[in-house]
Amino acid sequence: MEQQDFIDITTEDGIALITFNVPSIVDVSSVESISRKLHSLIDDTDVLKVIVDFDGVKFFSSMVLGLLVDIWRRLGEKGGTVVISGIDPQLSRVFKITNLDKLFQFYPDRQSAFDAINKI
Repeated sequence: MEQQDFIDITTEDGIALITFNVPSIVDVSSVESISRKLHSLIDDTDVLKVIVDFDGVKFFSSMVLGLLVDIWRRLGEKGGTVVISGIDPQLSRVFKITNLDKLFQFYPDRQSAFDAINKI
Protein backbone atom coordinates (compact mmCIF):
# COMPACT_ATOMS: atom_id res chain seq x y z
CA MET A 1 0.00 0.00 0.00
CA GLU A 2 1.33 3.42 -0.97
CA GLN A 3 1.86 5.94 1.82
CA GLN A 4 -0.07 9.15 1.31
CA ASP A 5 1.66 12.52 1.44
CA PHE A 6 -0.43 14.51 3.85
CA ILE A 7 1.45 17.74 3.20
CA ASP A 8 3.41 19.48 0.48
CA ILE A 9 6.31 21.75 1.32
CA THR A 10 7.47 24.36 -1.16
CA THR A 11 10.07 27.04 -0.54
CA GLU A 12 10.34 30.42 -2.14
CA ASP A 13 12.71 33.21 -1.15
CA GLY A 14 13.60 31.41 2.11
CA ILE A 15 9.96 30.97 3.10
CA ALA A 16 8.47 27.48 3.41
CA LEU A 17 4.82 27.02 2.53
CA ILE A 18 3.13 24.00 4.10
CA THR A 19 -0.09 22.90 2.42
CA PHE A 20 -2.30 19.99 3.38
CA ASN A 21 -3.51 17.37 0.90
CA VAL A 22 -6.34 16.09 3.09
CA PRO A 23 -9.42 17.84 4.52
CA SER A 24 -9.17 16.05 7.85
CA ILE A 25 -6.08 15.41 9.99
CA VAL A 26 -7.12 13.15 12.83
CA ASP A 27 -5.23 9.89 13.03
CA VAL A 28 -1.90 9.40 14.76
CA SER A 29 -0.13 8.08 11.65
CA SER A 30 -0.97 11.17 9.59
CA VAL A 31 0.17 13.54 12.34
CA GLU A 32 3.38 11.53 12.79
CA SER A 33 4.06 11.69 9.05
CA ILE A 34 3.49 15.45 9.03
CA SER A 35 5.66 15.83 12.13
CA ARG A 36 8.58 13.97 10.53
CA LYS A 37 8.46 16.17 7.44
CA LEU A 38 8.24 19.41 9.44
CA HIS A 39 11.03 18.41 11.82
CA SER A 40 13.20 17.55 8.84
CA LEU A 41 12.43 20.93 7.29
CA ILE A 42 13.47 22.76 10.45
CA ASP A 43 16.43 20.57 11.39
CA ASP A 44 17.90 19.97 7.94
CA THR A 45 17.43 23.30 6.15
CA ASP A 46 18.08 26.96 6.86
CA VAL A 47 14.40 27.92 6.49
CA LEU A 48 13.38 30.30 9.28
CA LYS A 49 10.00 31.49 8.02
CA VAL A 50 7.11 29.06 7.68
CA ILE A 51 3.54 29.55 6.50
CA VAL A 52 1.14 26.77 7.45
CA ASP A 53 -1.78 27.04 5.03
CA PHE A 54 -4.96 25.35 6.25
CA ASP A 55 -6.97 26.15 3.11
CA GLY A 56 -9.24 23.17 2.47
CA VAL A 57 -8.77 21.64 5.94
CA LYS A 58 -12.09 21.19 7.71
CA PHE A 59 -11.02 19.27 10.82
CA PHE A 60 -7.89 18.41 12.77
CA SER A 61 -7.17 16.71 16.06
CA SER A 62 -5.57 18.31 19.09
CA MET A 63 -2.32 16.56 18.11
CA VAL A 64 -2.01 19.07 15.28
CA LEU A 65 -2.12 21.93 17.79
CA GLY A 66 0.69 20.29 19.73
CA LEU A 67 2.70 19.87 16.55
CA LEU A 68 2.21 23.54 15.63
CA VAL A 69 3.40 24.65 19.07
CA ASP A 70 6.44 22.38 18.75
CA ILE A 71 7.28 23.82 15.33
CA TRP A 72 6.78 27.35 16.66
CA ARG A 73 9.16 26.61 19.56
CA ARG A 74 11.81 24.95 17.36
CA LEU A 75 11.79 27.79 14.84
CA GLY A 76 11.75 30.38 17.61
CA GLU A 77 14.92 28.89 19.08
CA LYS A 78 16.58 29.49 15.70
CA GLY A 79 15.18 33.02 15.39
CA GLY A 80 12.40 31.99 13.02
CA THR A 81 8.65 32.33 12.91
CA VAL A 82 5.47 30.49 11.92
CA VAL A 83 2.29 32.09 10.61
CA ILE A 84 -1.02 30.48 9.70
CA SER A 85 -3.17 31.19 6.66
CA GLY A 86 -6.46 30.09 5.17
CA ILE A 87 -7.93 28.64 8.32
CA ASP A 88 -11.63 27.82 8.42
CA PRO A 89 -13.55 30.09 10.86
CA GLN A 90 -14.72 27.06 12.84
CA LEU A 91 -11.13 25.87 13.26
CA SER A 92 -9.94 29.33 14.25
CA ARG A 93 -12.24 29.03 17.27
CA VAL A 94 -10.05 26.16 18.50
CA PHE A 95 -7.06 28.49 18.55
CA LYS A 96 -9.04 31.08 20.51
CA ILE A 97 -10.36 28.56 23.03
CA THR A 98 -6.84 27.26 23.69
CA ASN A 99 -5.33 30.78 23.69
CA LEU A 100 -3.04 29.79 20.83
CA ASP A 101 -4.40 32.76 18.89
CA LYS A 102 -1.95 34.77 21.03
CA LEU A 103 0.99 32.65 19.85
CA PHE A 104 0.38 32.68 16.09
CA GLN A 105 -0.40 35.33 13.54
CA PHE A 106 -3.30 34.50 11.21
CA TYR A 107 -3.89 35.61 7.63
CA PRO A 108 -6.92 34.99 5.42
CA ASP A 109 -4.90 33.58 2.50
CA ARG A 110 -1.42 32.58 1.35
CA GLN A 111 -0.65 35.85 -0.39
CA SER A 112 -1.37 38.01 2.65
CA ALA A 113 0.71 35.59 4.76
CA PHE A 114 3.61 35.88 2.27
CA ASP A 115 3.32 39.67 2.26
CA ALA A 116 3.35 39.81 6.07
CA ILE A 117 6.11 37.28 6.68
CA ASN A 118 8.36 39.08 4.19
CA LYS A 119 8.22 42.10 6.49
CA ILE A 120 9.27 40.12 9.57
